[in-house]
Amino acid sequence: MSTVVSRVIEPRPRDLGGFTVRRLLPAAGLQTVGSFIFFDHMGPADFGPGQGVNVRPHPHIGLATVTYLFEGAFMHRDSLGTAAIVRPGDVNWMVAGRGIAHSERTPDEARDAQGRTRAHGIQTWVALPRGAEEIAPSFEHHDHLQLPSVARPGAQLTIIAGTAYGCRSPVSVLSPTLYVEARLEPGATIDIEAEHAERACYVVSGEVEIAGERYVEGQLVVLSADAGVVSLVARSAARVMLVGGAPLDGPRYIWWNFVSSSRERIEAARREWREQRFAPVPGDLERMPLPDD
Repeated sequence: MSTVVSRVIEPRPRDLGGFTVRRLLPAAGLQTVGSFIFFDHMGPADFGPGQGVNVRPHPHIGLATVTYLFEGAFMHRDSLGTAAIVRPGDVNWMVAGRGIAHSERTPDEARDAQGRTRAHGIQTWVALPRGAEEIAPSFEHHDHLQLPSVARPGAQLTIIAGTAYGCRSPVSVLSPTLYVEARLEPGATIDIEAEHAERACYVVSGEVEIAGERYVEGQLVVLSADAGVVSLVARSAARVMLVGGAPLDGPRYIWWNFVSSSRERIEAARREWREQRFAPVPGDLERMPLPDD
């Protein structure tokens, strides 16, 4: 391993019922990069007529979910009464805070003439700072045209959340955050700036080179804390996600869909969901049981 790269995390496939995700975070020995505590690469998955993603209403506390798609569309509904479709290049930012329930499903309008659909994207969770773990839940949808875009020779960079390349996303992050999509032509080079203390690069597709080493689709490349500005070279057409930010203010407990600095708070959330004390999701009457129920 070079002095620039501290470790490389390989994906762990997870079957979510009808489609597979590649899970990168949390990983053994590494819970977070910045505040990113959960990182899933969804698909790409193809569904036949009448099929699609159907994630039933389920609860969250202590985190923000970030949905970003490359293909397909999801209908997001939550217990605040939100109903919003996220499409490729848009971002859904849902702050769970003290508690929220939501569902994500493939909408009918995302299917082709034969009723088939495709889903491909990144689902992440950001752990909230301790002082914000119990804030009121909220939801934001930002169209792709609202997200800052930066052009570099052979590269197009979209600032999804936080700050990078002199730009700030409109997403209301609660701590310094790096979250960027980079689309690269073969041979293109970009600098991963040193603005943020913790940084990683996830290779969605293609092959890239960092400090003389090559990395391929599915690998999360974690940069060393003292690496400074790091050059990334596309050895083929590539899509990468840059993630990171300020170090999280202490470890978190994770159980199912709950994240908290307090084990007791997670136990309380389990009881609240079991006893149906979370607000329901209007327009989606199904309900996902606790794993141990």
